[in-house]
Amino acid sequence: MKSTAWIWRIAATASIVATVLLIAGFVYAFRDINYPQGQLITEQPGETEIESVPPVTAEPQGLPALPETIKVAAIGDSLTRGTGDAGGGYVRRTIDLLNAEGRETEMLNNLAVNGQTTEQLLPKLGERGVRYSLEQADLILLTIGGNDLFQGSGLLSSVNSGAAELELDPELLMEALPQATERLQRILGTLREINPHARIVYVGLYHPFADLPELLIPGNIVVSAWNQAAMEMISRDANMTLVPTFDLFQHKLDVYLSSDHFHPNGEGYQAIAERIVKGLL
Repeated sequence: MKSTAWIWRIAATASIVATVLLIAGFVYAFRDINYPQGQLITEQPGETEIESVPPVTAEPQGLPALPETIKVAAIGDSLTRGTGDAGGGYVRRTIDLLNAEGRETEMLNNLAVNGQTTEQLLPKLGERGVRYSLEQADLILLTIGGNDLFQGSGLLSSVNSGAAELELDPELLMEALPQATERLQRILGTLREINPHARIVYVGLYHPFADLPELLIPGNIVVSAWNQAAMEMISRDANMTLVPTFDLFQHKLDVYLSSDHFHPNGEGYQAIAERIVKGLL
């Protein structure tokens, strides 16, 4: 019985991988060809509309230099909040590293909220206080997306409950991807609309459950698809940067994750901060 289940899992996983790659390639190629200016299709009963969203675009140019005194605003989810680290997370560590490099850097506001999703972040960007902080910044730090993918699939609750067998439906992971990436595009476009001049740094996703064999392949596929979509958006703006973390954590989960098996610990946040600063200076 166990042997049959094992064979079935391999066959199902292979099928899922092939299907996901085909679907993802088709979806992104279709969107890029048909909606190159950041258009979003919204469906209403009996009709289909094209709604304009703030485009993430910029004229080709060299990367603008940061000012001598750098004002930082941070926004997003629990990673930007620094959950799991008594040292303030990657935001505080980034500021400390910049100061150590002789760049006078100050924190304006950390607007991140634990558990926040792209859907929850979008309306916050319309709040007056949030917009004011972002308008004043020379550098905006952002993490978002992990909760969209992993909370909706039920994976986080299964891992945190210590379930003997982790039930992961790859289809649930993939279901969150199209709408969440569209919202990410709106978030990036809105940030640029709020602050036309700030350097915007988006910290890419890592796969926190890659050390669990049954979650390795489905999670890798979805996280990689998310990061690729984010890179395509960010590459259109000369003053936006995506800082990858997938490779940092891939073989060091036991070193870089906190006890909740999801958020980084101090060493993990330090590794992220060092990579951010390396890209800034």
